[in-house]
Amino acid sequence: IDLRMSLRKKTVSGLLWTFGQQFSVQIITFATSVILARVLAPAEFGLIAMISLFMSLGHALMDTGLTSSLIRTQEADQKDYSTVFFINIVGSIIIYMILFFTAPAIAAFYEQPILVKIIRVYTFSFVIDAFVSIQRTRLTKSMNFKTEMTIQVPSIIIGGVLGITLAYLGWGVWSLICMYLFQSVLTAIQLWVVSDWKPDFKFYKDRYKYHLSFGWKMTASGLLETLYQNLYILIIGKAFSATHLGYYSRAFTLRQLPISNISKALNKVSYPMFSSINHDDKKLKTAYRKLMQQLLFWLCPILIFATVYAEPFIRFLLTEKWLPAVPYFQVLALAGIMYPLNFYNTNILKVKGRSDLHMRLQIIKKSYAIVGVLCLIPYGIMALLYLQLIISIVDFFINTYYSGKMISYPVGEQLTDILPIVGLSLLFGGVSWLLKDYLADNYQLHDLALLIVGGGFYFLSYLIFSNVIKLPAAADFKQLVLKA
Repeated sequence: IDLRMSLRKKTVSGLLWTFGQQFSVQIITFATSVILARVLAPAEFGLIAMISLFMSLGHALMDTGLTSSLIRTQEADQKDYSTVFFINIVGSIIIYMILFFTAPAIAAFYEQPILVKIIRVYTFSFVIDAFVSIQRTRLTKSMNFKTEMTIQVPSIIIGGVLGITLAYLGWGVWSLICMYLFQSVLTAIQLWVVSDWKPDFKFYKDRYKYHLSFGWKMTASGLLETLYQNLYILIIGKAFSATHLGYYSRAFTLRQLPISNISKALNKVSYPMFSSINHDDKKLKTAYRKLMQQLLFWLCPILIFATVYAEPFIRFLLTEKWLPAVPYFQVLALAGIMYPLNFYNTNILKVKGRSDLHMRLQIIKKSYAIVGVLCLIPYGIMALLYLQLIISIVDFFINTYYSGKMISYPVGEQLTDILPIVGLSLLFGGVSWLLKDYLADNYQLHDLALLIVGGGFYFLSYLIFSNVIKLPAAADFKQLVLKA
């Protein structure tokens, strides 16, 4: 009983601090990005997006899934941490050198000569991040998100101020690069100062083999996911223009705001928590079920509302020059509803140690997705985005089939739990759409007023009705708040 109470207390505390971290970081980042979007041109954001594939691939290769293995290893010690630390350092240097020398070829592919310097400067962040990978992992493993928050927030604020200042001084795309690098450096310095862990400068071959046996499959899965997610950026940047890519990347970033705040915050707590109970399927199912319902309860209405009010939202925040991003954002927001559900279903495979099955499923899912993308290129960007929406739904059924068997939580039962939340969100989304058109036609409200009135009606109605029909997620949230 004491162990269960300790885990529950630790989980609730972790949730509160990680949500505090995510929301504070995202609010600061969001405010910074809005100011930068008003100063910089869409094409300058497009240049950064062009190299996001290589940044993501580099981070996936650098880690080789070893930190995930450390988190799920309940008795990890100094030998484990030191071995993974040096592997990450060596890996980051190798990857940086590869990108340094291939930068001209990447720039030639996009027909953007400036990318050579951008890649050679920006990708040095691999090496910086590698030096603090273990410190981050230890904080996550111990659910010490309070310390992580006190480190990350100052770095984001100071880096954001630097980026905005440089943008106003006319540095263009370099203001974004300097901001990102400065944030990485500040975070790394603080992690080394705060952490009591130091490497013992020894490499243990047996520990490397142990973590690699799990990690390489996670790396392969991560690479496939990264390639697929960035395939859109690659195609839009090459087949269309840097401006179109800027619209897409900004729409994607806005879509990720609620997902990053809610699902990623929950994942930082849930993965180590799930790993600690991975041998008890009943507990694992209960924990996952409550997590999934709670996640969807908040995320779904936010994304539906964002879809309905996309035009006034983007016009108010980013000005009219970004309005071409509206249809991109709307489709991406709808597809985003499925993202966390797919993510957490595959997380079950990870905590169960089935990285082999995780990798095979990634190969299957990304194979048909990539074929679909290549076939739809001639039909334009919107066709590619609608494909994302369809694939996210298909992936849900595949992921749920396998993870559901492991914890006795099949797809039918999951649908029974989530459809009331989705249905209620869509219901008030439809009503809000009618309200938006009525207010715009008859009162010609300013965008901010329209968002406040429409948002107030939508979320108040949603929360009241969810309590009236006694949605389990609403009841669980009240209980969590009262007992926290």
